[in-house]
Amino acid sequence: MNEMKFGMKIRQALNEATQLDAGISRHVAQRLRAGRERALLARKPESVPWLALAGNTLGTVGGLGGMPLRVLLPLALVIAGLFGIYGLQQEQRAGEAEEIDARLLTDDLPLEAYLDKGFEAWLKKRSAN
Repeated sequence: MNEMKFGMKIRQALNEATQLDAGISRHVAQRLRAGRERALLARKPESVPWLALAGNTLGTVGGLGGMPLRVLLPLALVIAGLFGIYGLQQEQRAGEAEEIDARLLTDDLPLEAYLDKGFEAWLKKRSAN
């Protein structure tokens, strides 16, 4: 017998016991009913294991707009990491452009060299060595 059937049988037995036809005095029935109502009010909500919420990304457990903190925190870390990587790549590209400009300005090259389409590729190859 599972929990649900067991609970239903207990509820049915309690309901039958509170009926006046069961031979219980009115005073005892009222006390039973009051005790039952107090027990229902004092009942703590069932705690849900965190694994049960794994598929429920829009759970009701805290967070912004119903999103749980365990979803928002890793998402924020990933976004911050992506911004960091993007910033580093931009700095690297700017550094390469500055290096090429500095070499162009400090070298004594004829004007035709600056007009050559393969000159930038040659500079990159030369700076790699």
